Amino acid sequence: MSDFIRTAPAADRLRPTSFDDMSGQKHLVGERGVLRRLASSGRIPSMIFFGPPGTGKTTAASIIAASSGMTLRHLNATTASLADVRAVAAETEGLLGAGGILLYLDEIQYFNRKQQQSLLEYVEDGRITLIAATTENPYYYVYDALLSRCSVFEFKPVTAADMMPRLRRAAQMLSEEASHPISCEEAALSYIASVSGGDVRRAITMLEQAIAYVAAGDESETVLTREIAGQFVPSISAGNFDGDGDVHYDLLSCLQKSIRGSDPSAAVFYLARLLEGGDLISPCRRLMVIASEDIGAAYPMAAVITRACVESAKELGLPEARIPLANAAVMLATAPKSNTAYAALDRAAEDIRAGKGLVIPTHLRSPQFKGYVYPHDYTYDYVPQQYLPDDVADAGYSEFGDNKTEAAAAAYWEKAKREGGKKK
Repeated sequence: MSDFIRTAPAADRLRPTSFDDMSGQKHLVGERGVLRRLASSGRIPSMIFFGPPGTGKTTAASIIAASSGMTLRHLNATTASLADVRAVAAETEGLLGAGGILLYLDEIQYFNRKQQQSLLEYVEDGRITLIAATTENPYYYVYDALLSRCSVFEFKPVTAADMMPRLRRAAQMLSEEASHPISCEEAALSYIASVSGGDVRRAITMLEQAIAYVAAGDESETVLTREIAGQFVPSISAGNFDGDGDVHYDLLSCLQKSIRGSDPSAAVFYLARLLEGGDLISPCRRLMVIASEDIGAAYPMAAVITRACVESAKELGLPEARIPLANAAVMLATAPKSNTAYAALDRAAEDIRAGKGLVIPTHLRSPQFKGYVYPHDYTYDYVPQQYLPDDVADAGYSEFGDNKTEAAAAAYWEKAKREGGKKK
């Protein structure tokens, strides 16, 4: 047995080599999964995989490369440079690149705009087929021109049930490698799967450590129990996930729904559940979304206050971070609610997707703005003027809510339209 085989983490040694052996992601790699069909077609497009760690992104890329006959090259954007990308592209001119180069770029969100633009040249001319992976939303972190040339696929947290076959195989392999045979209680494997947060790599790593602990004892210790497994799970993680691996995401949803429903007690309860689970970033992000999605125009300062609380929390770190976040949660829960702003955006987006509004009014176009009237020259800084394209001129996307702030805004604009528009 080589040194690599003996020392490589179990998760790497157990990495699946076919879609059939992957855990979860049936929507992508199942019998009718889109990645399975693309791989079998032999025509592999450039792709972006996004989702939490340990959900199979790297594994899927390796299987696709093997099935396509392409040479797989792996870079991590946290350490790679443009020179590394150019070196991979240069391989297309030699024998190694005869079947094509598939570049798997992990953590693409760490490539800046210039670095991502450099990839575009190689993707466009076909020298490189790119599979980029990210744990962040690619629509925020990937350069638009590159994004438009890639198919985007979401990898979801792996459920405990889907994870169990891999854990059983890992237990058997690790037991055979131990100094004396170790058996694993099903309850121990189930527990590890349930607290891994949908991350297969994390689950196998915990199992590997637990079996090593048992094996380090004398030969009378032969069973990995649920109690022993619990020693390898940080207490801050145990409360975040259940047997389905979905509780973490349910808690974020519960936090938002409680705030939307104006229940501060429920809001701080679900915030506490998330923070006790050791998760600081997710509730920070969700609170900022809530400030704009559910409070919005009813109390515009909510977004500013929430941002300040979030930044304070990040600077403080846990456990003190809970204090500004609790203030934000209670403030949002007790604030007036409105979704008028983003509802208006959604209505406008629906018309845009339907192909409407393509011709912008002439008087709004640069450089001459022929016919444009400057509102600040008129009373109330308002003058009647068409801003929307002709085919959606009467769409009326934006509406006022019935809260105090929007009611005051509505009254102001009624007065402005009634009394304004006079030359100053």
